[in-house]
Amino acid sequence: MLIPLYRNLCGTFGLQHWWPVTFSKEKGPEYNPRKELTEKQQFEVMVGAILTQNTSWKNVEKAIMNLIRNDALSVEKIKSIKKEKLAALIKSSGYFNQKAVKLKALADFLSKNPIRSLTKEKDLRLVRNKFLEIKGIGPETADSILLYALGKPVFVIDAYTKRIMGRIGYKESSYDEWQQLFMKELPSNAALFSEYHALLVELAKQNCRKTPICETCPLLDRCHYGKSRQNNNS
Repeated sequence: MLIPLYRNLCGTFGLQHWWPVTFSKEKGPEYNPRKELTEKQQFEVMVGAILTQNTSWKNVEKAIMNLIRNDALSVEKIKSIKKEKLAALIKSSGYFNQKAVKLKALADFLSKNPIRSLTKEKDLRLVRNKFLEIKGIGPETADSILLYALGKPVFVIDAYTKRIMGRIGYKESSYDEWQQLFMKELPSNAALFSEYHALLVELAKQNCRKTPICETCPLLDRCHYGKSRQNNNS
């Protein structure tokens, strides 16, 4: 079921090449088909995973570019910068005071646990638990960092995923249950997990919104919610 669903989404929307990272100050974050990241770009992904909590990516891009223009997008700079100044630089992302605290906690963690070592570590559970111990980082943010920054094969679950899968008939409830649904049925492959999650987000933006646009949805033929909605409107 999940592999045909992935092929359907990929055929509809194409590869998404998540996560966007900055290659030049002039262009800002771009989607990256190469997938090989420098340590600086890995850190940028981690910062973005925190900044994107409860806001749009457009607002995150503004904050990231502000950090770059002020030469503040590094472990050392975020660790040493005053919290008030950091908050001002990321203001566009919303909840900027709380996020400044989270970014400082991340920088402090990375100063003791280098990105290179975390990338090479084979024990996925060990690395995940380390990130979950950081103030303000929950399962979704930790898994986004593991998958998109460190290239670890872990499936990210977000509200979009729960909405889509719930509407097509799945009944899982907790974060772990939703995650196991994907990780048990799919091959353990970071590239696959990355594209699958990105495609679900794209479907949620294009069709499976809070008020869905079912008529053009590529999953309509298997969507109980969409079919019921269409029958009620007919």
